[in-house]
Formats: sequence, C-alpha cells, structure tokens
Amino acid sequence: MPDPLLAVQGLRKSFSGRTVLKGVDFSVAAGELVAFLGANGSGKSTTLRCVMGITAPDSGSISIDGAPLETLQGRDLQQARQRMAMIFQKIHLVPRRTALDNVCAGALARIPTVRSLSPLLFPADVQQEALDCLDRVGLADRAFDRVGRLSGGQQQRVAVARALCQRADVVLADEPVSALDPHAAEQVMALLRELAHSEGLAVAAVLHQPDLALRYADRSIGLLQGSMTFDLPSTEVTADHLDTLYAPDRDVSDTTVSGSAVSDRTQAA
Repeated sequence: MPDPLLAVQGLRKSFSGRTVLKGVDFSVAAGELVAFLGANGSGKSTTLRCVMGITAPDSGSISIDGAPLETLQGRDLQQARQRMAMIFQKIHLVPRRTALDNVCAGALARIPTVRSLSPLLFPADVQQEALDCLDRVGLADRAFDRVGRLSGGQQQRVAVARALCQRADVVLADEPVSALDPHAAEQVMALLRELAHSEGLAVAAVLHQPDLALRYADRSIGLLQGSMTFDLPSTEVTADHLDTLYAPDRDVSDTTVSGSAVSDRTQAA
C-alpha cells in the first residue's frame, strides 16, 4: 500500500460526558475509496466531522500527506484543510444559482475577496475550471441550469464537482446517497469510486447501505459504539462482520467473527 494521504490516530470525542469515539485509527491512501459502516450512533459521522474540523476532537492526531494538523498554524493549517472537502447527506447548494455558480464556489479560498462577491465576478479561468469539473461528473450540459431544477442525484454530483473545483485531495462524504433513489445512489457511488481510482483522490464515505460498500468501496471499516470492529478489504467483509455492527444486543467486545461468505441477507441489508 502507498503511504496514506489521510491518517488518523487515537481519535476520541465525548459529548456531555458520553463517549462517542474511543480511539479510532484509520488511513486512506490516494486512489482509495473507504466506507464507514455501523448503526446509528456508532460514531461514523462524528469521525468525519472531526477530521474535517467541523467538530473539535478531544484528542488524537489527523495528518494530511504526513503533516499532523495539530502541528500547523495560520496559513499552513488553512492550506492543509483546503486539501479536504466534505459532501453531506443534505446537499448544501444554492438552489437559485446555476450549477456552474455553485461549483465556482469551490474556488472561493483562492480568489480575491472582491471577485467572490458575485458569481458574475468569478475569474474566467475559475469558470472554465468549474465547467471542466462539471464535465468530469457528467453534467457539463446542465452547467447553466438552476440547481433547484436538478434531480437529487444530479445535485449531489454538483456537490462532488464543487469539491473537485476546490482542488481537494481528500473527499469526505457523510451519507452522500441516503436521500437518493437506488439508481441515483448507484451513480454517485460509481462516480466516487471512479474519481478515487482514476484521479488519485482519497475518498472516505459514511454509508448506511452495506451492499453499496461491498460493491464500490476498496475497504470497509466497521464502527460499533465508537470503537472499530474491523478494517478489511470489502471483498472480505462477511455477514458475521455486519451482524457485529447491527445486532443491538451484541457486546462491543465481541469482535471475533467467522470467515463465512456474505449471505443473501447481507446483500439485501
């Protein structure tokens, strides 16, 4: 495996005395799509929010391309964080603006403030880059359509294009397909895998659909009550692994599972 582009060690987080993350360790290499699986409240979304800096972890180390973020300050820290982009379940776009305008917003951090006050003022090179990003997600022909007129799957692809226009090396996707119909969900997952494999992005996605993780992710990580139960190639994840995550009466310490093949029930989970 190549050196990880994103490396996380000992990530811990508590809210109001309740421990949500209990020392999570993982890494994502360039060109890799990693899926996080687990029941509601297992700590999946909190993990990504801590990595992104939306939520401050209580302890732990987060490194981008070998540089621990906790050792960086000022402009260096800002530049390191700009290498990460996040895609949410609730698609954060401006519905009345065009797809192109929304994608151009990914470049706001690197253009003069006065040029960011209106989409009409975005530099020509930024607009061309945004068009290229829309082309990469298959939406160049919808560049001048208002986002509110696009389908949910198309809107999520616009959000991915915005992350590309940010020039992010690491893409964190928090339940990116939970609000989409099955066909659109398949399209978005295929897009994330293609961007990881073809463009060398490090992609980490929280998913509630184990079948999508097994089909599209290179690795799958299981979280149970804030602890990791497995970190495996997705082809090696079994029905027993998933039962460990989703059986409500399973003890967190019971992480020993058999190597049986994935059952039909798992594929339908």
